[in-house]
Formats: sequence, structure tokens, C-alpha cells
Amino acid sequence: RQQGMALIMVLLAMALVVMMAAGMVQQQSVRVFRAGHFLAQSQGYNVALGAEAFAKQILFQDLETDRENNEQVDSTDELWWKHSAVLPLDDGGVAEVQIDDLSGRINLNDLVSPTGAIDQTTRERLMRLLTAQGIHDTQVVDALVDWVDPDEEPISAYGAEDGQYLLKDPPYRAGNQPFASVTELRLIEGMTEEIYGALRPHVAALPVSGTGINVNMASKEVVRSLHQQITEAQAVAVVERREEERFLTTSDFTALPEFAGLGLKPQVVNVSSEFFDVVSRITWDERVVNLVSTVYRTREGEFSVVPRDTGQKHRITKEPYGVT
Repeated sequence: RQQGMALIMVLLAMALVVMMAAGMVQQQSVRVFRAGHFLAQSQGYNVALGAEAFAKQILFQDLETDRENNEQVDSTDELWWKHSAVLPLDDGGVAEVQIDDLSGRINLNDLVSPTGAIDQTTRERLMRLLTAQGIHDTQVVDALVDWVDPDEEPISAYGAEDGQYLLKDPPYRAGNQPFASVTELRLIEGMTEEIYGALRPHVAALPVSGTGINVNMASKEVVRSLHQQITEAQAVAVVERREEERFLTTSDFTALPEFAGLGLKPQVVNVSSEFFDVVSRITWDERVVNLVSTVYRTREGEFSVVPRDTGQKHRITKEPYGVT
């Protein structure tokens, strides 16, 4: 009887050891997978930084070409705007790079000047932008102003400050500072998916104000928002004329017959760009790494990266162009 009990104890101990070993092997496999995944993601991110540097070089060459031609102009007929670059990697992966212009959009941070004053011109442009797309609920623009301005008082009955946002579930406070991302629009009081979808392609959250809209890059909706008397047909005609011959100066744009008598000032628009989104998608080792970098380019050819975002997907939309 004692020998039988000892055998049972040995078997139980062996079963316990086997269970512990199996658990350790499983945990080790998970750790190995995590380490491999982290290594692949880190390598993919570094390749994405290389793709960002490649895009900067493209934008620098574009600036040098403009200097040689004595034309400080950025327009939709340039190669960097038309295509996304596809670069093969040595290990069988591929890097895709796309440059999106941001200066042809309405800057949300122009709603309030650095001194805290409301910019009525930008406010009215956003209202007209919504109206041009068939959205008549333009009062949400006042909530946008309250999100940016530093005070706690709504600018109108349609504005929104902490009092409205703290009643939500979960509660949060108004930004009371410039937009850091266009996606903050989803937090605005009164914002709907329809309004967000109408604003998203035509607005930007640039870290500075007063840069002006690059009319060579502006969509017909943005062109129409410049003045309340610009019709849909006139905006389409302006964009079609721009495709034939880009605007070399702001005076060339404001002197168009479509704007006769409207009093558009050349100082409120621009023909070159300073801010760009560099979109990178790296496919490597059966994994995909996305990186969106907002790049600022000075007229002297110096570059600064404002933010980097790895959470945006499906941003590569342009026709691919192979690069060795």
C-alpha cells in the first residue's frame, strides 16, 4: 500500500511538472511572437521614416525647380501631387509614399487669431463650405469657434463650452486651444457624420494661422467658399481653367472674370504651399506599418515635422508610380 501511494505521488508530481512546462512553453511562444512583432514593427517604422526623408527630398527638388524657373508655385499638375511613389525594399517588401497638400484647405485654426479675436472671414468661409455641399445646418461653425477660443463664454446660442461637454457620457471639456488634428471635429457639439464628411476633405489643422489658401490646390468647394456670390458653375470653371494653366500669382487668380466686382483681395490667398501630409505605408515581413507625417517646408528649403501619426490607414489613394 505504501509503494502504491508513492507511485501516485510521483505521477501527480510529474503531471504538475508537465503542466508547468507546457504553460512555460506557451508563454515563451507568446513572448517570442511579441518580440518578433515588435522588432518587425520597429524596422517597418524606421523604413517609414526613410520614406518620409524621401518625400522631403522630392519636395526640396520641387522647390529648387521653382527657383530655377523663377516661379514659387505649387499646383496639381506637378508629379509629386499626381502619383504615389512605390519603392521596392531589398528583402522583398515595398514602401509606398504619397504627398498630400494641406495649404489648399481652410485652416481651422484661422478661426481665432493669436490675440484671441474671432476671424469672421474664416468663419463665413466654413459656413459657405457647408452650404456649397447642401448642408444648411451651419450653426455648428460657432461651436468650432468656441472649441478654439480661450474663453469660457459661448459666442452665440449655437456655441458650446464646458457646460455642454461636461453633460456628455463620458464628460470632457472644450479644447480652448488650436486644433491639433482634424479628427477633433468629432468631439464638437452638434457635429454629425454628414457634416464631418463634408468638412474633412477640405479643412486642415495647421499649427500656424494666416498662411492663406493655395488656390492652385483648392477644391471647387473651397473656391466657392471664398465669396458668397461664387456659384457652382463659376467654381468649376475656375478649377478647369487652373488645370489648363496654373496661377502664377494671386493677382492672376483674383483678376479672373468669375470674380469681377466681388472685391477679392490677393492677400487672403496664395499660390504656393508650406504644409504637406507625407503618407507612408510599409509592407514588410507580412506586416503593414502606416505613418502620416505633417511636414512644414520653408521658402529656404528647410523642413520641420509637426506631428507623426501611426493610426491612420487607407490614405494611399493616388495612382502608383514605380521608383527604383
